[in-house]
Amino acid sequence: MRKLALLTLLLVLAVVGVQAQGIVKSLERNVPGQGKVTIHQDPRIEALIGMERPATGEQKVIKTSGFRIQAYAGNNTRQAKNDAYHVASRVKEYFPELTVYTSFNPPRWLCRVGDFRSIEEADAMMRRLKATGVFKEVSIVRDQINIPL
Repeated sequence: MRKLALLTLLLVLAVVGVQAQGIVKSLERNVPGQGKVTIHQDPRIEALIGMERPATGEQKVIKTSGFRIQAYAGNNTRQAKNDAYHVASRVKEYFPELTVYTSFNPPRWLCRVGDFRSIEEADAMMRRLKATGVFKEVSIVRDQINIPL
């Protein structure tokens, strides 16, 4: 009995989710003899219910567990902050395709590079970073990564 109730609940939630995404489009359709509804709204509202990407150019991402390359780790001084941003700009100079994350994670400044799903991908990029001769103390760290949709 519980399994049947749970299955029914999941089915209802799935149907409601599909209907919520199509409600705006179904209201705007042109049916002969019934008139036409035109909806004027901010595109971000449609993005909130999962219909379209926001018009602001923001890209949707999935956050998951993965790996990044730590290119810098300092302490909590102003100099460490400057060093972290300097390393970030150097990484962008050599590898413009990589995403660079500079942040303060108490008690230190960090500069991490890339979004890698596997440790093998991260290792290959770490070797390329080391090969430049500029980034000597790099390491692979487990982190929350962003996967673009």
